[in-house]
Amino acid sequence: MSMSSESLLVILFVGLVAGWLAGQIVQGTGFGLIGDLIIGILGAFFGSWLLPRLGIHLGTGLISAIVNATIGAVLLLLIVRLVRGGGGWGWQRSWWRR
Repeated sequence: MSMSSESLLVILFVGLVAGWLAGQIVQGTGFGLIGDLIIGILGAFFGSWLLPRLGIHLGTGLISAIVNATIGAVLLLLIVRLVRGGGGWGWQRSWWRR
């Protein structure tokens, strides 16, 4: 399996955008630039595996790839948040600290 440099750049771009968007959607779980890129790429694989099994097909193209990867990255960030013990939402933790 060979991959051209253009397709590698597209994958990295989609992963970076999806990771950044997921970090903005799921507040408080950003992992920095490299971490968001990794979460975005893993989210793209997770989203492309999960969404068709749920009967959700977003189409083809760059925008649908970014949306698909963002959905997968958001789900992945929520799972990471639950595993790391940050399962409570921000307003609940701040309410208890008062």
